[in-house]
Amino acid sequence: MKPRLNPPRKTHPLLAWGAVALAVQFAAPAYAAKDVVIAVQSNFTTTDPYDANDTLSQAVAKSFYQGLFGFDKDMKLVNVLAESYQAAKDGLSYTIKLRKGVKFQDGTDFNAEAVKVNFDRVTNPENKLKRYSLYKNIARTEVLDPYTVRITLAEPFSAFINTLAHPSAVMISPAALQKYGSKGIALAPVGTGPFKFVEWKQTDYMKVEKFDGYWKKGYPKVDTITWKPVVDNNTRSAMMQTGEAAFAFPLPYEQADLLKGKSTVEVVAAPSIIQRYISMNTQQKPFNDARVRRAINYAINKQALVKVAFSGYAIPAEGVVPKGVEYAVKLGPWPYDPAKARELLKEAGYPNGFETTLWSAYNYTTAQKVIQFVQQQLAQVGIKAQVLALEAGQRVERVESAQDPATAPVRMYYVGWSSSTGEADWALRPLLASESFPPRMFNTAYYKNPTVDADLAKALAITDVTEKARLYKDAQQHIWNDAPWAFLATEQLLSAHNKNLTGVYVMPDGSFNFDEIDLKK
Repeated sequence: MKPRLNPPRKTHPLLAWGAVALAVQFAAPAYAAKDVVIAVQSNFTTTDPYDANDTLSQAVAKSFYQGLFGFDKDMKLVNVLAESYQAAKDGLSYTIKLRKGVKFQDGTDFNAEAVKVNFDRVTNPENKLKRYSLYKNIARTEVLDPYTVRITLAEPFSAFINTLAHPSAVMISPAALQKYGSKGIALAPVGTGPFKFVEWKQTDYMKVEKFDGYWKKGYPKVDTITWKPVVDNNTRSAMMQTGEAAFAFPLPYEQADLLKGKSTVEVVAAPSIIQRYISMNTQQKPFNDARVRRAINYAINKQALVKVAFSGYAIPAEGVVPKGVEYAVKLGPWPYDPAKARELLKEAGYPNGFETTLWSAYNYTTAQKVIQFVQQQLAQVGIKAQVLALEAGQRVERVESAQDPATAPVRMYYVGWSSSTGEADWALRPLLASESFPPRMFNTAYYKNPTVDADLAKALAITDVTEKARLYKDAQQHIWNDAPWAFLATEQLLSAHNKNLTGVYVMPDGSFNFDEIDLKK
């Protein structure tokens, strides 16, 4: 257990006795605390968004951290700790005016120097932060005055402000960073957000409490939030039925109708930009043959998968980038044709199929249903896949930390991605550019296509919307044809909340917004 950051003050015995006496005298307390329990699907990997690869850890960190920019519920850019920005004509620098009067939870001031400290930290490769690749284009951050910064890039990057709205781009107290160190800050987060960190029991819960010095007056409206990782779908559902949790996400799809019948619970289904796919290691046999990869796409009945694993709360993937992300192109769905799959396998020299492994990045119930369904589908065309749902630590060790593509153990890998910057660059480059092999980023297919690489690089260097759209379309068409992934589904976001809870919703990228959270008593 992490000790509390603010240990309780010592109280004189007589004062303590008097407080107990008053509590006994007045049976009905004058104030009832508003405590909210939120059940989520898996454990958190860290409280440091700059060192997190998963959306959930970054979403929970919004309790205590904020960035310069963010997104509203429709993924539209909004100012948070920034008041405005001005881009230079050459696209190489951005001057940002900051909000005044903001305090970190340790009482220190948020200012331009804090911005510089945070971006200097993440752009220093020696710190080995997982989100380094997202910000490595920052050449320098300069303090122009106490509330103005200028960020200069190494090369033009047209999606830069969207990048600053990514949930990892948070402002951490420089005093806390100095006190706890770049790695130690993960156990003692200090930000400008509405809640202060209290404690984190890694397999049980993370608790935060109201920050009385929060810059947005009148907020937050609740006293504490307890985030509980609950891997089993049925348990999350049961917590909503009994009232043990006030909010649960994701909701088990198969139990949506049951929960809709509860008078105290509201079920919400919302569109998402979360793409589910299976990457195939294109550097290793048999997946180095595009015919094998296309065969696997033909072998999986995506419509049936949506019904079996997602209870209809998803749609078959219509392209590489899901609808709702800027510059997405509709290319599919990929048709279900097991006869074509067998034909392609025979052409590739595998008339009797082959054996392989299928790992899942998640161990929650829906993910297990997905890999079991795919295992059955592949068996029908002769492919025998051993399936394994990885724990968070296994995922980091076996997949994300592999140093050499030639020896990387991953073969088929079920995972998901949401472009938390709202545009196509972050939906494509981290997953499919040749510069993005693990451990640098997340191209777990080890896919390399020079045309795709060139398209993605050119699109970032220009601001002409028509030309950007052409380049992104060309890249997506090449990827779809090369099939480094089995393109599966785009989820709907299914959550449930107690009807007394308001102001909490799931963002299209699968993170949360709880700025307006309130609980009626």
